[in-house]
Amino acid sequence: MTRVHFIGIGGSGLSAIARLLKERGYQVTGSDRLPSQFALDLQNDGVTVFIGHHPRNVTGADWVVRSSAVTDDNPEVQAAQHAGIPVYKRSDFLGQLMANKTGIAVAGTHGKTTTTAMIAWVLYMLGRDPSFIIGGTMKNLNTNARSGNGEPFVIEADEYDRMFLGLRPRIEVITNLEHDHPDIYPTFEDMYTAFENFVDLLPPDGTLIASSEDEGAATLISYARKKNRSVVSYSLQGEMTINSPQWMQARAVKPNARGGFNFSAMTNMTEFSKASVNVSLQVPGEHNIRNALATLSVIATLGMSIQMAAEALNQFTGTSRRFDVRGEKRGVIVVDDYAHHPTEIKATLAAARSRYPDRRLWAVWQPHTYSRTQTLFYEFSRAFTDANHVLVTEIYASREKAQDFSSAEVVSAMPHPSAKFTGTLENTTKYLLKHLRSGDVLLVLSAGDADQISANVLKGL
Repeated sequence: MTRVHFIGIGGSGLSAIARLLKERGYQVTGSDRLPSQFALDLQNDGVTVFIGHHPRNVTGADWVVRSSAVTDDNPEVQAAQHAGIPVYKRSDFLGQLMANKTGIAVAGTHGKTTTTAMIAWVLYMLGRDPSFIIGGTMKNLNTNARSGNGEPFVIEADEYDRMFLGLRPRIEVITNLEHDHPDIYPTFEDMYTAFENFVDLLPPDGTLIASSEDEGAATLISYARKKNRSVVSYSLQGEMTINSPQWMQARAVKPNARGGFNFSAMTNMTEFSKASVNVSLQVPGEHNIRNALATLSVIATLGMSIQMAAEALNQFTGTSRRFDVRGEKRGVIVVDDYAHHPTEIKATLAAARSRYPDRRLWAVWQPHTYSRTQTLFYEFSRAFTDANHVLVTEIYASREKAQDFSSAEVVSAMPHPSAKFTGTLENTTKYLLKHLRSGDVLLVLSAGDADQISANVLKGL
């Protein structure tokens, strides 16, 4: 049996690949610096996970796959290379997994995880038995990956480290495009070029599905049309649209009692001119209407029933750490969200304001990486308008080295009347427990480890 060892198996990307390979019959092992929920879930399913990196961990492996955050001087990387064991990055490896499948790759600065999960869930409910890799846990199936026997292979196409350029998609979804990951893409132009290269991966019979409301995605629509690729645009009625032969649009948008939105999705992509279906989402936020439109566009492109897809979308319950309601104690609702970009923060707070219009909103923000916080300094300082109170922790360095820069500087630039730098996660938790009261909603915005604030606040209440 082929053994594959993953260095950094606790991350969302590698843990999903590890799970898929295990389901395909491979022997899977892995290691990481610290335990994570993804790693614990894999352990519970029989995967050997080593905490800490050591040369002996790769002994007996046939292949090694490493996270983008794992450097060349990692002891397991060096041990594998010394032993002649092939060492791959995700970008080297994922294309092989998609071979002989209909690849559906979801890219974009925001919304990738939820849109990938939506598409995978709908295909699952339509009986297409898809394989999928998601950057978070889909709540409906309680997993972030699956090896199906059907034709579709749905994958979250991560632009970090240009991973998505190793994929083999027949259908691409681009939700939006803004500057992010300045440690990889110093300028927006660098990032845009990578997305053009991503579009170039489409075969002659491939299809690009993209939001015509977003300036970056709309520019890529024009680029794909010049390359003579089939294009589908989607948008909300009344928003910016561009001329596209195929389109999907949301109309009659209204908040519903489930915490999401009802809308009518109209399209010219069926045999019936301008056919429409009604959708009732339970995941909050206007941004999820767009994610649902992208999903319906994929289903229509594949020639499947958008009516059945709409019914499946109505049952979609979301993904972990994407407006993830962790619980309610003493009248305080606690929500985790992965938002770590100004646009994502604004969208999450807008969703919370729509879902809880009469409640006091507390936003706890843990900045993610020094490079992102400094590059988008001004945008972050203006992103919290919908929150009543804002608490900011110190920066989560992630893959970066500590720097002489503090998120307290961003707080000092905020025009918000109730923004406070609270530093450590422990101090932030203590402050919340002292000031939260019944009727409040707490949103913890973090792509790092600040989700422990949610657990500790619920415990403390």
